[in-house]
Amino acid sequence: MNPYFTLKMALPLLQQILVFTGPTHQEFGYAVQQATNHEGKWLLVGAPWSGYSQNRKGDVYKCPISGSRNTCDKLNIQDSVHLPGVSEISDNMNVGLTLTRIPAVNGYMTCGPLWAQRCGDQDFYPGICTKMSPLFQPQPAFSPAVQKCGAPMDIVIVLDGSNSIYPWEPMNEFVKKLITSLDIGWDKTRVSVLQYSVGVQVEFQLHDYTDKDQVFTAASGITQMYGHSTNTFNALQHACMFLFTEAYGGRSRAPNVMVVVTDGESHDNSIRDTAINICEKNKVTRFGIAVLGYYNRNNIDTQNLIAEIKSIASSPTEKFFFNVSEEAALSNIAGTLGTRIFNIEGTGKGGENFKMEMSQVGFSAHYSSQQDMMMMGAVGAYGWSGTVVHQSGTKVDILPSSAFETTLQDRNHSSLLGYSVSTLSDGYTEYYVAGAPRSNHSGQVIVYTMNAQKLVHVVDSERGKQIGSYFGSVLCPLDVDKDGVTDVLLVGAPMFMSELKKEQGAVYIFSVTKGILNEHGLLIGPDPTENARFGMAISAVPDLDLDGYSDVVVGAPLEDNKGGVLYIFNGNKKTINKQFSQVNLKCTLKFCFTGAFRPKTPVGPLGEL
Repeated sequence: MNPYFTLKMALPLLQQILVFTGPTHQEFGYAVQQATNHEGKWLLVGAPWSGYSQNRKGDVYKCPISGSRNTCDKLNIQDSVHLPGVSEISDNMNVGLTLTRIPAVNGYMTCGPLWAQRCGDQDFYPGICTKMSPLFQPQPAFSPAVQKCGAPMDIVIVLDGSNSIYPWEPMNEFVKKLITSLDIGWDKTRVSVLQYSVGVQVEFQLHDYTDKDQVFTAASGITQMYGHSTNTFNALQHACMFLFTEAYGGRSRAPNVMVVVTDGESHDNSIRDTAINICEKNKVTRFGIAVLGYYNRNNIDTQNLIAEIKSIASSPTEKFFFNVSEEAALSNIAGTLGTRIFNIEGTGKGGENFKMEMSQVGFSAHYSSQQDMMMMGAVGAYGWSGTVVHQSGTKVDILPSSAFETTLQDRNHSSLLGYSVSTLSDGYTEYYVAGAPRSNHSGQVIVYTMNAQKLVHVVDSERGKQIGSYFGSVLCPLDVDKDGVTDVLLVGAPMFMSELKKEQGAVYIFSVTKGILNEHGLLIGPDPTENARFGMAISAVPDLDLDGYSDVVVGAPLEDNKGGVLYIFNGNKKTINKQFSQVNLKCTLKFCFTGAFRPKTPVGPLGEL
């Protein structure tokens, strides 16, 4: 296979073709936009796997249309896409997957929807975008769904150092692994360690260290204190009375969390209620861990030990109590414990509270000139139900799951709403439209408006007719007669199967009346014997046949033995002719795939324009 991908652009007035070539393994050509500035005319070309195979950070190239040069320059945008103060993971962020024009400022926007941030030991994927100036200089990056890693927490780890703990090394490893899973920092999580047997020994206090490396090093040096007694409740009482106070580095607004690890029943059970009451009074959330190694080695019944540690743990015990069969197994629960600490209500992002953590904002994007607003698809939001983000200037509106849940009826949380986004207009009102290609497995398109109070009103929705067809993955609104009113919405279902079980693909035609969609059949495309994926890319183009009406180009990237075929359909009054007027059998695979075609835009495959 040719390792380079070529972009071909026809210049009819010059009767020539410009060819720009880039590396296929970078997905060069996945997205394309034309650009003009005082330096000339350009193609902006997305390469979302730029950096492969070391990484997939992605990037954008600029290719000069003016002049004789046919080489492209990488903008190195990946080096500028980051957020200060965030523990970010950019290795596979896929910058260049989305490229959008912002006509109001003659600028552009590109996104890396797989940009991730780390909170403790959890990785989230909120996505990141950056705008570019007319000269393609990247502006400060932004992430509308960036997460605030859990609120500040004060954590005291209480370790049993009595003689029965053997060997000691697993206790050290447990503490170090737990520390690794926490989001430690002066304004984040602070950690203290107390060891006990007969008495107590504070290894370090909450204010002794300011970052994770320092805490890790200190914990690595803890040695076993030994002692013939296990005075667990004396240790609890001491920790809850003193170690969370300001004198020891505690913060009044930070939740107090205690982790107690012991391998035996206490010798001071008589003060249990007093110690627990002090902890409750000081609002200390307690995790209890019973290490059963000594009991198992000596065939001692563990029932009383487990009952005692459960009495230490906060309620419900299934969330706050652990037991392990031996010391060596402690490290196996450290990650789970860290996650549960992170997910304590009011401190972290967890479980049923997940909203935008995996949202991948910027998977799709569309600029509304009428509202001077950017729409961004967030396919991973709300457990992959998806949503749409509206951004005007610095103001961001993340549409809530409740806005679409009745319409989607998404029982399996997999609609991927926001896979595609666009707008429709009746000349006065602008309607927003978003595709959800996995809604109830057959796909769906939703048309909605939003009032001044930011309340969403669903105007209409249409569902696909075949499971797995990916109906709604591609949207193309068309003003056929150029009067400022959207006449037609074309909806791609590129995985549509023919009766011969081939991925023929389909493009549905909908007329638009004040946001209401009315189906008018399908465009006539490939033969049903073809695996074509017709409709993977759809774009409005200028009046190609000079009859005064806008036309449409549809790609079928797998047709002609995966060489790709380009279909042209002509506009007619206020609709589009179902029969194609021209077929380009040499569309060279990937314009057809990318959907990068825009008015007077290049045609070409990945790696070739």
